[in-house]
Amino acid sequence: MKRSSGVRAAATVVVSAVTLALVTGCGGDSTGSDAKALSAAELKKAIIAQGDVEGYKVDASGKRLPSENEVKSTDDKCRPLAHAMGGLAPGDSPVSKAAVIATQEKKKPTDKPSKSLDEMSPDEIEDSLSNAMSLDMTIVGLSSYDGDGAEETFKSVSDAVKNCSGGFPFVMQGEDQKPSEVKPEKASGAGDESVAFVVKSDMDGDVGTSHVEVVRHGATIATYYTMNLGLMMTDKAYDVPAAIIDAQTAKLK
Repeated sequence: MKRSSGVRAAATVVVSAVTLALVTGCGGDSTGSDAKALSAAELKKAIIAQGDVEGYKVDASGKRLPSENEVKSTDDKCRPLAHAMGGLAPGDSPVSKAAVIATQEKKKPTDKPSKSLDEMSPDEIEDSLSNAMSLDMTIVGLSSYDGDGAEETFKSVSDAVKNCSGGFPFVMQGEDQKPSEVKPEKASGAGDESVAFVVKSDMDGDVGTSHVEVVRHGATIATYYTMNLGLMMTDKAYDVPAAIIDAQTAKLK
């Protein structure tokens, strides 16, 4: 099946944590040059943790997240998007930064499968695999800046959504990523400013779609990168879970 190679590529992207994005700005209050960043301890306390989002498991270990030197882009203007998709600080010189992965918990099946794997057709096997993989995985990143750093960072992301609409190459944890399109989406309107975008990527002949939202809360930038492999396989719509944005917004108020 052609899609199986696309699934393997998508799984690599999930582990690497990168793919595409969307934009839509919602203007708000200005931070100002006297803004004070959150300390590392304050940011660690402010990011969502296990138990903050019902139906999601939050992993704060950092073991599945890329380090800054593992995300490389030859296009400087698009680097903020690559960083946002990896849970890294999209701006330069953050005072503090933190990231977690929130994965949707799998619901227990209520019925036993009507067929065994040997009895299924190729299409039925693909549908079964898609259903099993239809879980949202969201990388949530926070970074905090002194002065106008957060405003400048948000602007760099907004500009990149427009300037990188035709896609951009980058490397994540040694794997080449091939976003072919960056398209604006409606943002949540959270925080002082928010921008959202969808990223379409080449995955061994298939096209994978992922979603990104970046929100400024005063001197702090929140990034959300969501993938759902099962829905990507079937081209069904999904986006950054509102429950995760709401939970993180509440902790930054």
